[in-house]
Amino acid sequence: MIRKGLAVAAATVLMLVLAAAASSRTHAVPTLTGTVGPGFTITLKQNNKVVKTLKAGSYKLVINDKASIHAFSLDGPHGYAKDFTTVPFTGTKTFTLKLVAGKYKYYCPPHEPTMFGRFTVTS
Repeated sequence: MIRKGLAVAAATVLMLVLAAAASSRTHAVPTLTGTVGPGFTITLKQNNKVVKTLKAGSYKLVINDKASIHAFSLDGPHGYAKDFTTVPFTGTKTFTLKLVAGKYKYYCPPHEPTMFGRFTVTS
């Protein structure tokens, strides 16, 4: 009788673990990739496509800064402003951010007039 109870308990725990694993896969945080440099270029992509519109929510942001003369910054609604990298940093940094509805601009601060992009977040 005890063995049967242990078997049922073990099966229940296994089902809970599998359900939790499946749930975490379906709620994965989408990844955005920002790249600045090595030339005078800056991009923000999701699934290798330039971002134009996103849904409000949480995102993983991976910044690839490929030049010591560039940086990656983001301005958004309600006074949101964040410098993700600064001159002279080069390398990769990862952040989690929560985007709210509104218009955003990503840019390289030293070269903002020519190195920027825009996207809109919808609710």
